[in-house]
Amino acid sequence: MSVSNQHDYDYLMYMIKTEEKTIDNSVLTEMMPRWFPVKRVQRNTHDTFTIDLEPPDGNFKFDPGQFNMLYMFGVGEVAISISGDPAQEQILIHTIRAVGSVTKRMWELKKGDYIGVRGPFGTHWPVNESVGNDIVIIAGGIGLAPLRPSIYRLLANRDKYGRIVLLYGARTPKDILYRKELEGWRARFDMEVHVTVDRAYADWKGMVGVVTTLIPRAHFDPMNTTAMICGPEIMMRFTIQDLHKRGVDYENIYVSMERNMKCGIGFCGHCQYGSSFICKDGPVYPYSAIKDLFVKREI
Repeated sequence: MSVSNQHDYDYLMYMIKTEEKTIDNSVLTEMMPRWFPVKRVQRNTHDTFTIDLEPPDGNFKFDPGQFNMLYMFGVGEVAISISGDPAQEQILIHTIRAVGSVTKRMWELKKGDYIGVRGPFGTHWPVNESVGNDIVIIAGGIGLAPLRPSIYRLLANRDKYGRIVLLYGARTPKDILYRKELEGWRARFDMEVHVTVDRAYADWKGMVGVVTTLIPRAHFDPMNTTAMICGPEIMMRFTIQDLHKRGVDYENIYVSMERNMKCGIGFCGHCQYGSSFICKDGPVYPYSAIKDLFVKREI
């Protein structure tokens, strides 16, 4: 069940304070969840939703690409990328697909419920490091959610970058995330947006095909481009190949990796990826750093 009333919340706070007497304080920061009230729940698609959380301290700082461990009392904990605006520290936003026992229970959350949060964890998209470059953002499905904070930060500092290109692919028109924002970004004169779907309906007037078919349409200087990619691994594999054929150096291509993360601090080993741990050394990697691992599909 979720923590759905103040009595449950007060009880949990009492239990946490009691446990603090026997747990080292340095561990508490990373391993003990803080309880955030749910401010809003919004349905995005038939299986995807966004929750807005209110930080108990009034603000929450993170970098684009980082994730949190979200804990449902009595159910379990999952790693979810932060999908809100880094400049809006008074609200913490996650977009989630209901696919497992924990996320399906999160689907039932409503305003006033409480959820445990640990984080932020992990590495970030190279937004600050790419000043002066063209930026190409390529997302598949819910992979747009971890990239959305980087888009917010890029647009907030628009004069520091060259071209900004967003290429987004979804399974069907009904699976498109953040439709209104996509329309708003496309309407800007300083951002290039292309959207495609794998399968379309009769009333769909847009592109049909995998997201890599959008790369030839995009305008950017491959010798001066930073690419950020998030989506299914097979989609990222072909996207990297096509970007490299276009002339983008592997060192300037960044990907966000997913594995079964449990602790968030590289302790439990569930997300080991070669010699690294995705929760600590990722999830965002320069492709050049994991190229030898990435081509081995069994890892």
